[in-house]
Amino acid sequence: SNPAAMAASATAAHGAAPTAEDAFEAAMRANSAAPPMSLEDARALVAGSAASPELVAALSLEKMGIHTAGPVYVNLSFEQLNAHCIVNDEVAWTGDGVAVVDTGKFTGRSPHDKFFVEREPSASHIDWGSINQPTTEPVFDALHGKALAHLSDASAGNADPDAGRGGRPLYVFLGYAGHSTTRRLRVCIVTTYAWQHWFSSNMFVRPEAAEVLPLASADKDFVIFNACGIKDEEWAAHGLKSETFVVFDLERRMAVIGDTRYGGEMKKGIFSVVNYLLPRAGHLSMHCAANADKETGDTALFFGLSGTGKTTLSTDPARLLIGDDEHVWDDEGIFNVEGGCYAKTKGLRAEFEPDIVAAIRGPAALLENVALKPGGVADYDDCGKTQNGRVSYPLEHIESRVPSSTGKHPRQVIFLTADAFGVLPPVSRLTEPDRAMYWFMSGFTAKVAGTERGVTKPEPTFSHSFGSPFFPLHAADYAELLGGKLRDHGASVYLVNSGWTGGPCGGGGHRMPIKVTRACVAAIVSGALVSAEY
Repeated sequence: SNPAAMAASATAAHGAAPTAEDAFEAAMRANSAAPPMSLEDARALVAGSAASPELVAALSLEKMGIHTAGPVYVNLSFEQLNAHCIVNDEVAWTGDGVAVVDTGKFTGRSPHDKFFVEREPSASHIDWGSINQPTTEPVFDALHGKALAHLSDASAGNADPDAGRGGRPLYVFLGYAGHSTTRRLRVCIVTTYAWQHWFSSNMFVRPEAAEVLPLASADKDFVIFNACGIKDEEWAAHGLKSETFVVFDLERRMAVIGDTRYGGEMKKGIFSVVNYLLPRAGHLSMHCAANADKETGDTALFFGLSGTGKTTLSTDPARLLIGDDEHVWDDEGIFNVEGGCYAKTKGLRAEFEPDIVAAIRGPAALLENVALKPGGVADYDDCGKTQNGRVSYPLEHIESRVPSSTGKHPRQVIFLTADAFGVLPPVSRLTEPDRAMYWFMSGFTAKVAGTERGVTKPEPTFSHSFGSPFFPLHAADYAELLGGKLRDHGASVYLVNSGWTGGPCGGGGHRMPIKVTRACVAAIVSGALVSAEY
């Protein structure tokens, strides 16, 4: 089967012209290289990969509201995931055997479609507004019920998504958010696409094989039901913004997703939960990258919104990577929330980002919305589909890393900002914790094209904690935790402009060369700028 041909046929049957999305999918398929294994071998792997009856029983899917008589696949290996994607025809392939998925109309998060159930006790703690939007328990129940009906297969083969998942397999990922054995959350992600299961396997902390059965029977700290194949046709009556929904019930520890296949909704959804639970226990959750000195283990943090350089600057061959996006600072030091990295691919070059390029390899790396040239050559300069092309891969793909994904209390804290107006200098030092708290709360930067729906060019924005869409509590709650950590541990704080210099964007300025920003960061982490004049 060929999804591109099927999509073109379907649109023709309904009298609709093929869309740009259809054209991208068709070109990607046409330029795809051969899969890394034959269809026959893939089918054999799939046939032997279903979860055991004991494991399925331990999951208690019926108690979750999912009724399935078909096979259930739990914590598949990367080789098995390759096989499932081949059999399901979900991806294209590069000539190096790396999978490439088209996530459809959503190539970034849809923050305006994210809601929380307004219910105590969480209602008294959430900072309600345009970011943390309220909805009601009946609305959640309606969407939850619709999602469960979709994930169930009572009417397998029925093309109506409301009546069942049309015979699609059911994939369940069991793992953790967090590398701390005392702070981590047990997470469960239910999907109908093998590539989304693959994404979850890359981005969350994968358990050892012996842990999977106990995890299946244990209470889950949070469950995401990803029913991306359905829409909310009653969205207006439900008080939502569109047919798309990403809705959380913090009291029942679950979320439902509909009408968006973008994997980042699952990743940032769990991060939002971490940002609600752990700070209320006195632990600072952070939208930042972290790395450590190879000799001393001294740790540096890199705060910043997507596109400001967290992944690029923290993935430094001269230092050891702890993680590239989500961390927690507790009484023992810091730990990575994730099991992998999620790097932007626009303009990717081995010259500037050798570790990231080297990490894009099978069988685990998964490219998203990246154009292919004939022969399956990834074209990181072709942003016709989106400016937000991505690749997910497990931390193990980074040779220069801290195996435990944990670190000491930080010596340096770096705030990255992409100043679209070219006003800020390359480096500023924030000498007092209160000044650091101010910049942390204001979070000045520019949104980068593609990371959010509708953003096509840099826009100035103020995003507290350098990631306000992911933080449900008030900005001051996180800033006060940061200020306390800085006072207790004496970390130096710097503001680094990775944006424009020489003038504003589009008005004579140019983006700060990555080599210059790397040199600034190297001087910071070496301690050379502690006594410099400012």
